[in-house]
Order: sequence, then C-alpha cells, then structure tokens
Amino acid sequence: MNVYLVIIFFSYLSIVLFGYWLKALNLGHLKKYGAEVPLEFEGRIDSDLLKRTCDYTIENSKFSFVTSIFNNIVLLVFLFGGLLNLYNSWVMSMNRHFVVSGLAFFLLLIYAENIISIPFSLYRNFKIEKKFGFNTLTPGLWLTDFFKSILLSTILVGILISVGLWIVSSSPRFWWLWVWGFFLLFSLFIMYISPYVIEPLFNKFTPIDDSELEHRIKDMAEKAGVRVSSIFKMDASKRSRHSNAYFTGIGKVKRIILYDTLLTKMDRDEVIAVLAHEIGHWKKKHILKRIIVSEVMTFAVLYAAFYILQSDFLLQVF
Repeated sequence: MNVYLVIIFFSYLSIVLFGYWLKALNLGHLKKYGAEVPLEFEGRIDSDLLKRTCDYTIENSKFSFVTSIFNNIVLLVFLFGGLLNLYNSWVMSMNRHFVVSGLAFFLLLIYAENIISIPFSLYRNFKIEKKFGFNTLTPGLWLTDFFKSILLSTILVGILISVGLWIVSSSPRFWWLWVWGFFLLFSLFIMYISPYVIEPLFNKFTPIDDSELEHRIKDMAEKAGVRVSSIFKMDASKRSRHSNAYFTGIGKVKRIILYDTLLTKMDRDEVIAVLAHEIGHWKKKHILKRIIVSEVMTFAVLYAAFYILQSDFLLQVF
C-alpha cells in the first residue's frame, strides 16, 4: 500500500471514528437523561411514553451503529483490500462500450449494496419496529417494495449514469459542467413527477374526507403564502403506525400529504400544528437552501473529479 493510499485510509478512518465518538456521547447522554421529564413540562408529558420513546431511540441508535460499522468495514475492504482493482478488471474484461461498461460497473455495485442490506432491513422492520408496536409491514409487501425499489433504481440510476458517461465521452474538457447541469435538471424533473408517477407505486393517495380540516389547512397555508392545490391521505398504515405529513411540488403550488395514521391518532388542532411545522420549513426556505448546498457540493465534486482524472493521481494511488 503506497503512501497516498495510507493517508486516504487513515483520514477516512479518523473521520468515521470521530463521528462514532460524537454519536456515542449523544447516546450516553440520552441513556442518562432521556427519560427524565424537564421541570417545565411536568404534568404535560407522559413519563411512560417519554421512557418508551427514549428506549426506542436508543435501540435504533445502537442498531444504526452496528449497520454503519458493517458498511464501513465492507467499504474499506473493497477500496483498500484490492477488491476494487479486481472488480474493475473484471468489468473491463467484458470489452464493452465505455458507457455500457460504466453502467454495469455502477449498477452491479448498487445491486450488491441492496442485497447486503437485506438482513439489516428485515431486522429493523420485523424486530425493532415490531417490538415497539410500529410495524404493520408483511413479508410479502416488504418483498414487493424491495423489487419495486430495485427496478426503480435501475431505471433512474441507469439514465443518470448512461447520460452522464455519454457526456464525459462527448465533451472531454467540459463534461464536469454539462454533467452538473444535467443532474440538476434531472433532479428537478424527478421532484416534479414523483408525486404523480413514483409515489403512487408504493402508496395509495385519496382526498381527505374532512372538509373542516381541509378548509383550516388551506387557510393556514394561504396566510404563509403557500397555495395548496390538493390535500391527500396516504395509506401509510399498511407499513407502519408512525405518523407524519409532508409537502410535494415545486414553487408556490403544493400538494399536502397526510398519513392516515396521523388523522387517526390526532385531532384537528394537532394536525394543524404538525402542518405548521412543515410550512415553517417552506417559509424559511430550508428545502431551497438544502438544494442549493447540495448542488454547490455536486459542482465542486464533479470539478474535483475532472481535475483528478486529468492528472495521474489515481494511477499513483491504485
């Protein structure tokens, strides 16, 4: 292992271990104080519910630790244990077109990652979620979701990779700029069609049948400057008893999605409070800011990749 590879290895390991240390500190604090009701909220918070919430968070956090450690070990072995070179050589030995080889390279890795994640997904859903009374997912529905996700990933990632690699081969000097532009337009396109094409593949959406709640939601949204085109109920209960609500749509026109579990567990005032939180994200432009940060980082990564590929750095490292 050359000096560059050693530096990269230990740099990555240091960052990961530092992140684990911070999470461990947070988990330790949660174990010690998480179930204690603050004096200001005594009589307003159910102590038993708080303890159960704390136990659920701790168990999920521990499991996330295990999952993350396993994934990082697999990644480190693949990158620094010689498997990357073997895999790359095997793909290149197929003697296919540059785009086809690149597509096979990435898709096979995605399939492998999905297969490796199966036992972790099963344990989280059918052990942890079931233990705390949240899981309603059946093995059959889990399997259907798994294959739908694989098919969807194949189509979407296949388009991204194929077009991206075609741009690389067509514009050797400026591919980083054109690829960034394509990724941006593609992500906006997916955001637009997702409520109509992708989300219905997994859930059923029906208009809410509470006219008073609908009126109150639209009135609150209008005060915040959000025009609501429609309000739907989603059959989230067929997978989980967790409750939630969210907005979809680009620009000022939004669709509001309410989990059926939310409507079952909460009264109108509580539902309005939940949606006020979601509207707050839009009002403060949190989603827009996240998109901007993401695109800036993508731009920087693509240019860095272009710069590195122009040099012989990768040949020196691997």
